[in-house]
Amino acid sequence: MGWLTKIFKGSSHKISEGQYHGKYEDDRTWEEPPALADAWSDFDREEIDLAIARSLAEEDVCLSEEDEKGKNEEDVCLSEEDEKGKKEEDVCLSEEDEKGKKVIDTESQSHLEEDELLAKAIQESLNVESPPRYDYGGHFPPYSYYYPSGYRICAGCNSDIGHGRYLSCMGAVWHPECFCCNACNQPISDYEFSLSDNRPYHKSCYKEQHHPKCDVCKNFIPTNAAGLIEYRAHPFWHQKYCPSHEHDGTPRCCSCERMEPVDARYLILDDGRKLCLECLDSSIMDTHECQPLYLEIQEFYEGLNMKVEQQVPMLLVERQALNEAMEGEKNGHHHMPETRGLCLSEEQTVSTILRRPKIGGYRIVDMFTEPYRLVRRCEVTAILILYGLPRLLTGSILAHEMMHAWLRLKGYPNLSPEVEEGICQVLAHMWLDSEIIAGSGSSAASTSSSSSSTSSSASSLSGSSKKGKRSQFEKELGEFFKHQIESDTSTAYGDGFREGDKAVLKYGLKRTLDHIRLTGSFPC
Repeated sequence: MGWLTKIFKGSSHKISEGQYHGKYEDDRTWEEPPALADAWSDFDREEIDLAIARSLAEEDVCLSEEDEKGKNEEDVCLSEEDEKGKKEEDVCLSEEDEKGKKVIDTESQSHLEEDELLAKAIQESLNVESPPRYDYGGHFPPYSYYYPSGYRICAGCNSDIGHGRYLSCMGAVWHPECFCCNACNQPISDYEFSLSDNRPYHKSCYKEQHHPKCDVCKNFIPTNAAGLIEYRAHPFWHQKYCPSHEHDGTPRCCSCERMEPVDARYLILDDGRKLCLECLDSSIMDTHECQPLYLEIQEFYEGLNMKVEQQVPMLLVERQALNEAMEGEKNGHHHMPETRGLCLSEEQTVSTILRRPKIGGYRIVDMFTEPYRLVRRCEVTAILILYGLPRLLTGSILAHEMMHAWLRLKGYPNLSPEVEEGICQVLAHMWLDSEIIAGSGSSAASTSSSSSSTSSSASSLSGSSKKGKRSQFEKELGEFFKHQIESDTSTAYGDGFREGDKAVLKYGLKRTLDHIRLTGSFPC
């Protein structure tokens, strides 16, 4: 029996279980276990069958030897007791037969029990599989899980797996059809998968859901040399895009600054600027179209007790005409890199847009202009505004230039760029704030520090807008133009606005202007 035990103990085949190895971050790989029927080789099965057969053969040999022994004892008993009677011989034979039978029955019963136990152990060894093994790649401590036969429960359907194929990953065991992607709900049959919030994904599904896409080219944002995902994002619109688009000539809207995506078309203005269709929806294209807005700005100033008495011409012009006028102006501060408005004090001739141009094939066509001679009747000869911008941006530029005109017409001394441009930006910000509040249909006072600086500014809110409720994008556009003013990094326009806004918040608009007239600086 020792050799049978040796054969049984010598079968050391191990079953490979499903496992996953740590990749980088959320990626995981798993390996499918082989079927149970493949765990034992044909040679092992033949050895076990042979062992059982030999065990049964030994039992027959044992029985034969015991029978011979009983017969020999019977012959000896008969020869030694021959002088005794036949009756005693029969008794002795009967007792010895009974004794022989008892010996044979007891020993054979013992061998049968041993063989049954051994066969049972062999059968159980065929049914028991090794427990799942885990290799977490050093990311997580390994845990041992032991699942006796009949108690292996699928983590997906909570039913018994039994002896079929199974996967071992994420600290549990699964039917192959129950281990599904959290995105597409299809079984994961690949050798690698990704994890997010402890939920499995196909690698392709995970990339589709979690890898950022460029809002411009619509492709997955590539990784940099260090293997990290690097992208740019607009500080207000949060438009994400590949860093390469900053240098590959991708156009931006001249109003909202968003890049042109591949699935949209921007309007090309005749001076080369591009305008997105959302900004085009409220754009102002000619001088006549801008006159109602100009009147609204004048009413806004009247509401602040800052009425401009003189009639100052306001003209919408092309970029070239604006640049030429800027060159002809001796004094003035201009917001680079592009000037979008001017308050002129010199006599010159300016080409203005006569009527709204037509649009054909995402281009401006039939642009009609006419020369306009500026005559100096006061300290201000005209206000020029760049055409093609949305109403709120056009109005904020107009409010800024109107403040330049008011300072000159009221005899303010020559001011530093920080003070003059700063207080003009404060007025532009106040007008935008009033328009946003009026457009939202709210009667509440402005939350802006500058617009809440005086009671007269609050009284101008309700009458400043003639266009009614704004669209959601136009509201966002107004907030963006305010954000541009607040986050400007230039010394004159940015720092000047923040100093002026702080002074107006503390002392009010009127006292701040009086202090500027006397000292040429903002009050501390």
